[in-house]
Amino acid sequence: MPTQQPFPPSLACTDRAAPDPSGPGSVGASPAGEVHYVSRQPILDVRGRLHGYDLLFREFRETVFRGDRELASRTILDDSVLFGLERYTSGLPAFVECTAETLIEGLVQVLPPSMTVLRIPAAEEPSPELIAACLPLKAAGFRLALDNYTPHRRLQPLAERADYFCCDLDRLAPRPQPFQLNAPMPRFKSGSGLSVARLARKVDTLEDFEYARAAGFTLFQGSYFCQPQMLKNRKVPANRFFQFELLRHLNGGWLDLRKISELVLRDAALTYRLLRLVNSPFCALRQEVRSIESAILFLGEDTFRRIATLSILSEFNGGQPPEILQMSLLRARFCALAADTCTLNPAEQYLLGILSLLPAMLGIPMEALTPSLPLRPPIREALEGTPNAERSLLTWLECHERGDWPQCDCLAATRELNVGRLLFCYVEAVGWAKATLHATG
Repeated sequence: MPTQQPFPPSLACTDRAAPDPSGPGSVGASPAGEVHYVSRQPILDVRGRLHGYDLLFREFRETVFRGDRELASRTILDDSVLFGLERYTSGLPAFVECTAETLIEGLVQVLPPSMTVLRIPAAEEPSPELIAACLPLKAAGFRLALDNYTPHRRLQPLAERADYFCCDLDRLAPRPQPFQLNAPMPRFKSGSGLSVARLARKVDTLEDFEYARAAGFTLFQGSYFCQPQMLKNRKVPANRFFQFELLRHLNGGWLDLRKISELVLRDAALTYRLLRLVNSPFCALRQEVRSIESAILFLGEDTFRRIATLSILSEFNGGQPPEILQMSLLRARFCALAADTCTLNPAEQYLLGILSLLPAMLGIPMEALTPSLPLRPPIREALEGTPNAERSLLTWLECHERGDWPQCDCLAATRELNVGRLLFCYVEAVGWAKATLHATG
């Protein structure tokens, strides 16, 4: 019997590895050795398509820009320079929070202009220096976003240069009072001549989403897309049982070819996809492959694992924003990589991460799904939200996704987790999830 892999072969790194967190150039490490968190939150349009990412950095105003260009590049910008914004955003716009001082002193110019949206606070009277600083930034290719913008004469010079108006929902008039931005709003044009896009932030429920959409917002940031409305009395379809079992076998070490083939044959969509791929001109076979076992042997274990896992998850996620699928892969990779920091089983942690968003994919409560999953009771309980040891990494990651840094610290201290190692795993998981989707897309 083949030796059990430290984590499933399908998790093998397919992207450039991040530097070791214990060595020079550690992820998010300041000159004094302090670890700085960096996370990202997706920004979606009305149809659930990914528009960009808002990058969240810890203790932004205190530790990032102090008028020291070297310190700036070694804190908030350190990861951007070391890995490139491309690693975090896949080439989509990166929204980065700024202060007036940051813009006036030109510290943001270490970022790539074509990929960066600079978020400018609009709460105070803009100084002539700030207004003047926006001109060369726009000319260089940066896009500008006004945070918590409301129409006012004093903000008109900034609004005329803005590409986005951003607003936190919790700062607006309480419901059911008329929505503040339903009032007539000047239709300023951006520097490129296009209408200014309106971004709603902290959109955490479907009710928030509907509220913001009705108000005229076109972009949305928050966890609403991971928490869809559950369908009443919806049961797990019969074919899902085979897919759950297949996922467990795919990520449990060595493959039992006969068992895997039997499970694949119960999934018509996966069977068709595999046979179509192996008989395509891309594979250039002289003889047609008609059996699943032959297809698996030809493709190889690693390729088969990737194709089968993505096929199952894509079917689960049908009709939902594609970002959910990417998040599930990121969670799976992170949990598997970080498992060695707290003596957890990497294969089980991979499944925990990849299955954690099943309710968002299927519209079925987790409590109705877990009895069907071929998992140990502690993993089932972790999926249901029980704060046990098996759930510690997933809980840390969920806090990290929200930018809840104090809770990240608390959990790391309680579970004795190595924060530097966790941040390293997160950065690697971001790149791996993107590469996996690209390779099998």
